[in-house]
Amino acid sequence: MSGGGRLDFEIRPNPRAVAADEREALLVDPGFGRIFTDHMVTIRYADGKGWYDARVEPRAPISIDPATAVLHYAQEIFEGLKAYRNDDGVTMFRPDANARRFTVSAARMAMPALPEQVFLDSLHKLIEIDREWFPSIPDGSLYLRPFMYASEVFLGVRPALEYLYAVIASPVGAYFAGFVKPVTLWVSQEYTRAAPGGTGAAKCGGNYAASLVALTEAAANGCDQVVYLDAVHREYVDELGGMNVFVVYDDGTLVTPPLNGSILPGITRDSVITLAERAGRRVVERPIAMSQWRSEAASGRIREAFACGTAAVITPIGTVRSAAGDFTMGDGGPGEITMALRQELVDIQRGRAEDPFGWVHRVL
Repeated sequence: MSGGGRLDFEIRPNPRAVAADEREALLVDPGFGRIFTDHMVTIRYADGKGWYDARVEPRAPISIDPATAVLHYAQEIFEGLKAYRNDDGVTMFRPDANARRFTVSAARMAMPALPEQVFLDSLHKLIEIDREWFPSIPDGSLYLRPFMYASEVFLGVRPALEYLYAVIASPVGAYFAGFVKPVTLWVSQEYTRAAPGGTGAAKCGGNYAASLVALTEAAANGCDQVVYLDAVHREYVDELGGMNVFVVYDDGTLVTPPLNGSILPGITRDSVITLAERAGRRVVERPIAMSQWRSEAASGRIREAFACGTAAVITPIGTVRSAAGDFTMGDGGPGEITMALRQELVDIQRGRAEDPFGWVHRVL
């Protein structure tokens, strides 16, 4: 590793990069997470050696031994963030916050810390070489997926001694089909997302694997996403399968569950709180009982609700469905405050509005 916590990256351009006309055809309707760019970043780690062999290389399958530790003990973490092509260049939104959360996740999973500057440099390198992969469709962006896993070949329950860090990129459109429309949530009564002392605050693959059975149950009940309740009382709202949640009261107050060690500290969540408070709105972090959400939505006290995360940005919640019956926010359509916050956030992300917080990170 060179001085200042940085690495020198070897650049290996892809000799079989996708042809320009084929790439443009793919970018007309990229969907979400189905198409990938020509290159990837890889960096290796070994105990006693540190981080080494940083490369930008052709995107290709990763060959692993059947006894690779991650396949057996799930020692793995990841991040997700977006890059945007604006009128005056290419930017990312709060990548430093993703770098910090990656470090926190690594500590929880007993993995080595990747220097935050190396994390940022890896994103820059990949965007620079794959700059032609930005879709020009509305809501289009380049989704970046940094991840790290235990690559040591061994069987035994202990932290691995070798790791692979990688970054891949995917040109994407809107996360939910149909762009911005209210989603329907299914309340999981049987399954929980995380428990006190668990890995809920880390962005690790196991959290998402455990959520898939509940998500399948939600789909079977005609819902777009699942909302989890706390593991202790089975009464208080935790978060969605991959997003944080807010409710909006008739006086404009926003309420969101507190970060209690079981909820992922979403970067979009933090951005929403900052924007709402700057607009003079009251934001309260406190437990939300599902019974309270139901009764106050019925009485009209809760007028709106929304989910937020990197992929979906801010998405209105229309209906909450459970075995106990359904309830709806307002008239079931997108709420005024929800959509105003969404517009303000998207305008900052895409360089259409002033960024007083230093969130926008220029790449090119």
